[in-house]
Amino acid sequence: MSGWQPVRRTRAFEDVIARIEERIAGDGLTVGDRLPGERQLAEQLQVSRSSVREAMRVLETLGVVSSQVGRGPDAGAVLTARPAGALTDLLRLHLGLASLSLEEVIDARLMIEQWSAARAAGHGADLSALSDALERMDQAATAEDFVEHDTAFHVAIAEASGNRLIAAMMRSLRDSVRRYAIEAVERLGDTGGLMADHHLIRQAIASGSPSEASAAVETHLRRAYPDIFRIPVTSGPPGADDRGRSEDQARSEDRGRADG
Repeated sequence: MSGWQPVRRTRAFEDVIARIEERIAGDGLTVGDRLPGERQLAEQLQVSRSSVREAMRVLETLGVVSSQVGRGPDAGAVLTARPAGALTDLLRLHLGLASLSLEEVIDARLMIEQWSAARAAGHGADLSALSDALERMDQAATAEDFVEHDTAFHVAIAEASGNRLIAAMMRSLRDSVRRYAIEAVERLGDTGGLMADHHLIRQAIASGSPSEASAAVETHLRRAYPDIFRIPVTSGPPGADDRGRSEDQARSEDRGRADG
């Protein structure tokens, strides 16, 4: 047996997607630009309108385009930017199918948010969005309201890092576990501890201390998801002094020094 498999011919709609990608890269198309209408695009690419329609459905699902109904200059899909929405849908689906565990999602969130908080602390980011979210959380009347503004707070940390992809990933991670977050807040009942953590995170970022900001994030996630952090976190994002060291590890090291 040779082990080689026959080459699969691409389907027409995949070719349509590839051509659109080429035009975006080559012509510098950006958010808000309009693609040709379905009929025009089918004629230019010499494919059926059904192939164009299928390609647009795929791109809309991925958050790349927004379908528009119209004729003449109003025809054609508009390029959009909704990466977080597509990622959220994908993560939520895999959580539901149990192909991803909640533990894996929270681990990813820990790494992303520690890096984001450290990065924001390192370059003096604007923290007005964090302050606004804190105020709204303090006024929240329900667990749902609290989680909505809690999400805004943590996404604002990612946005303060200055990396848009990190921010989109963070929003996706938070949105995908929204139901779990609401249940966690309801179990806690009193959100005073969570609010204290949030203020410490903001204070650490504002003080310009990457290591303190990173540690404050870990402390907060341990409080919010105690069942997830039964095993100490032994490493964090690279580049920050001691930012991945867990509280358990720190206590162990302190005991060792005292014994010595």
